[in-house]
Amino acid sequence: MGDFNILIFQLSILLMSVVIHEVSHGMVALWQGDPTAKLMGRLTLNPIKHLDVWGSFLVPLMLFVFSGGNYLFGWAKPVPYNPYNLRNQKWGAAMVGAAGPISNFVIAIVFGIALRFFPVASDLAFMQNLFQVFIIIVMINILLGVFNLMPIPPLDGSKLLFSILPPHMSHIQQMLERYGFIILLFFIFFAFQVIFPIVGGLFHLITGMSI
Repeated sequence: MGDFNILIFQLSILLMSVVIHEVSHGMVALWQGDPTAKLMGRLTLNPIKHLDVWGSFLVPLMLFVFSGGNYLFGWAKPVPYNPYNLRNQKWGAAMVGAAGPISNFVIAIVFGIALRFFPVASDLAFMQNLFQVFIIIVMINILLGVFNLMPIPPLDGSKLLFSILPPHMSHIQQMLERYGFIILLFFIFFAFQVIFPIVGGLFHLITGMSI
């Protein structure tokens, strides 16, 4: 399989994973009383509704090229919600934020458990290819879950951080919100590897295999 075919294949898995991630945000927001995502037609698994120029195309392509095809990462257009509509004003935003990474970890656990019972000794090419597909699904979803828990706006970890920050530390929230996207791009291109040990540890915990 050529590099271009590998790129398209991994992009497809990544795209559906981030779509599920974003829809999960919207579903929890709706459960908490905010219909914004539903009214804007974002509670759908149709990827076209969630595409982001930077996160869905440019960043994944650059990472794939710069890493020599070793890894690929990206995101979808964030699902909008109005925090003032949430029934739980203290923890509602944190619950909405946590929903995305949790959905990715659930996907990783489901396919990771399947890998534990997979007939890896099969000589059938189809089974061998399916085994590799499951590995990629688990890896991408663990990566998405861990990455999105980083406390950098607009990532989900920032919502969790802001929910527990005391009022006298509001200047930290303001600083992160102001420079969040710049910090995020710096992290992706220069410090992304710091999460690899966490990803590898979770992969081993879930699948019983090492990367």
